Amino acid sequence: MRHKIETLITHSAFGFFILAVIIFNSVILGMQTSPALMEKFGPLLVFLDMLCLGVFVVEILLKLIVGRLRFFRNGWNIFDFLIVAISLLPQAGVFSVLRAMRILRVLRMISIIPSLRRVVEGFIVALPGMLSVFILMAIIFYISAVMATKLFASSFPDWFGSIGESLYTLFQIMTLESWSMGIVRPVMEVYPHAWIFFVPFILMTTFAVVNLVVGLIVTSMEGAHDAENARATDGYRDEVLAKLAAIETRLDRLTERKS
Repeated sequence: MRHKIETLITHSAFGFFILAVIIFNSVILGMQTSPALMEKFGPLLVFLDMLCLGVFVVEILLKLIVGRLRFFRNGWNIFDFLIVAISLLPQAGVFSVLRAMRILRVLRMISIIPSLRRVVEGFIVALPGMLSVFILMAIIFYISAVMATKLFASSFPDWFGSIGESLYTLFQIMTLESWSMGIVRPVMEVYPHAWIFFVPFILMTTFAVVNLVVGLIVTSMEGAHDAENARATDGYRDEVLAKLAAIETRLDRLTERKS
């Protein structure tokens, strides 16, 4: 029985079916945000949503039957289990906020589509290196915020009146959102040499540190992709070796019979 279930859930058609249900469920959840659609098709949309949830529950149960405790050794299985478990919590009283979290089911596409898994795995692998970059950026931001508050607070209290306000303004400048005409040029009208402060800050944060984060993520994604290819190659090699061993065993038996 377990073998038949394992054959079912590992078949590519089953994966495509679950992916189709996830996409269909995401459309249903989006339609439920429309008052006009809910007024006209509310009961039907709710029924279809519950039907999709039932499919997800059955899928998890089948995987638990096959894998048992081994099911929880896979991080993606735990991810799917938590997403479905959140959907099963009561959606009234203190749990009413969880109604908005039903859309998290769409995230299950990550665990099904290999390319999306590689992106997330690459991001997770890059986190330790990114932590060092974020600490460096925090130091740069703190030093710059203290300097900006000391230099510009008296004339621009709304932007640099405190360290908190300076940090937010500098973050806006780092994102290049209206940084020139909105902030830097008005400051330069009062402090003509303010560009000496802002230009190095932009070069260090926007063009150096942020690109360093992007580089770390890209490198980690390439590493995750290479590791997955290596696992696939190892699996194919083991399969070929097993087939060769089986052929060798048959040849030995045929040789023994002839002799």
